[in-house]
Amino acid sequence: MGIITSTVRVGQKPPKEVLREARRIAREIKKHPDAYDPDCPPSSSEALKEFAFQAAALRKSRKSRRTISLRILPSCLDEYKALGKGYTGIMADVLNYAVKNPEILKNAIEN
Repeated sequence: MGIITSTVRVGQKPPKEVLREARRIAREIKKHPDAYDPDCPPSSSEALKEFAFQAAALRKSRKSRRTISLRILPSCLDEYKALGKGYTGIMADVLNYAVKNPEILKNAIEN
């Protein structure tokens, strides 16, 4: 098998050669479905249930965002839009990070 490393930005698609290699590896894995990997042992049914619960909670928390109107500089909006699809989610994450870091808030209030 192999490890594929590729860096992409939010909203950007991975390079075609990386996708091709990932598909090749996936086909290879399907040929040997019972192969044991000591670095990734099978999960217990309890662990899988807990994982499903945590994933559902995360999906629910992301859906619970509220829609607001916000006035920002056009240049700032252009920078976020340049990030591609999902830029509004990135903006929300940046705001959330700023709120949780008192130093950032203090600097914003002083300026």
